[in-house]
Amino acid sequence: MTLSVEEIFETASMTLYQNLDIRTTTLGINLKDCIHSDFTIFTDKVYRKIHDNAVNLIREARKLEQKYGIPIVNKRISITPVSIIMETHAEHGKFIEMAKTLDRAARDAGIDFIGGFGASVQKGMTKSDRVLVESLPDVFAETERVCSFLNVGTNVAGMNMDAVNLIGAMLKKTALKTRDAIGCAKFVVFVNAPEDNPFMAGAYHGVGEGDMSLNIGISGPGVVRSVVEQNRECDLTQLSEIIKRTVFKVTRSGELVGRELAKNLGVQFGIVDISLAPTTAMGDSVAGIIEAFGIESVGAHGSTLAVALLMDAVKKGGAMASGNVGGLSGTFIPVSEDTNMIEAVKRGSLSLDKLEALSSVCSVGLDMFAIPGDTPEETINAIIADELAIGIINNKTTAVRVIPVPGRKAGDSVDYGGLLGEAPIMEVNRFSSKSFLKRGGRLPAPITSMRN
Repeated sequence: MTLSVEEIFETASMTLYQNLDIRTTTLGINLKDCIHSDFTIFTDKVYRKIHDNAVNLIREARKLEQKYGIPIVNKRISITPVSIIMETHAEHGKFIEMAKTLDRAARDAGIDFIGGFGASVQKGMTKSDRVLVESLPDVFAETERVCSFLNVGTNVAGMNMDAVNLIGAMLKKTALKTRDAIGCAKFVVFVNAPEDNPFMAGAYHGVGEGDMSLNIGISGPGVVRSVVEQNRECDLTQLSEIIKRTVFKVTRSGELVGRELAKNLGVQFGIVDISLAPTTAMGDSVAGIIEAFGIESVGAHGSTLAVALLMDAVKKGGAMASGNVGGLSGTFIPVSEDTNMIEAVKRGSLSLDKLEALSSVCSVGLDMFAIPGDTPEETINAIIADELAIGIINNKTTAVRVIPVPGRKAGDSVDYGGLLGEAPIMEVNRFSSKSFLKRGGRLPAPITSMRN
């Protein structure tokens, strides 16, 4: 395929002025072959497999950054869900030691985050699953790079409310054990969690994957925002076409880098996740795209329509560009990691209820939002369950990453800096669902699960 001078200049401009980057290269690693009855041998094998492959990932990624001039912001590792490989070592202390082993391997290799310290519990929980959840507050307190997930539901299984009911208490303990509750930012609860997601905190290497695979998370909200701002007079059909063409170009560049990196590593190329992932950098905002559509402040009436338009165009553009689109693939609307989202909460245009409504058409859910630290654990569980019910009923992935910050009330703010940004404390409905949540059991799978 030949490239024109204009196309080369356009890609260079995206990188130089519009924050185009490869947001993450995530190497998925199967650890089932490391399992050993001797825990010391087990952890040593885990450390060596992760460390050695992570060093190769960073070395080869840096070579491609220099070759193509496109920044690769994060280099990450995802692993087999830890609850699976720890079945014969299901003790609290051993889970902590395994977490420290993962953390040390990532740190020594120079990896940003390592994901997969989690479990799939959509129909029930094993002893290993329960010990894992109980260990998480200490895991987050004693590690820096370890991220965790819990998949509590699928379209076929329904949603395990007994598992959901464990999460609020776990998060409140984590909040007390970590600075400004930052440990909670490393945990996400899903329904329909994809096994090839390259983004943290929910990345893990699913049991349906091969021994190793490389998954790419691209970005480009700044690029999309730029073309939207240049086309303020077009109608919605034309706007959708413009966004589709832009995402097509961004996806092709990401797949080019991803395939070459996988080849150089000698591993299988997995997927390109086309999610628009914001940062707090100027102009690198998904909410900024929505506002460029003509919404005065994200959260205003019309915002759900705008997010639906953006999501549809992003998915179509990415699907046209690659046969390996996977992961979450849509757009993220985290509060703390998006400057325009932060400002929308502060000015009162975006509430938690409206954020939930937006998540009905976006790919991820309620992401990186903070609530008062005195929020009852049952209310936290209810917030989670509401969001995940959207995913179950609408046949999509949804997730929640909520941070109950001790000592803070609605209207306050906590600044995490860097990638995690600033989290304004959002108001929570003061009425209780405790009697409903304590029923437990399982939300039955919707009728759409009977597709055979």
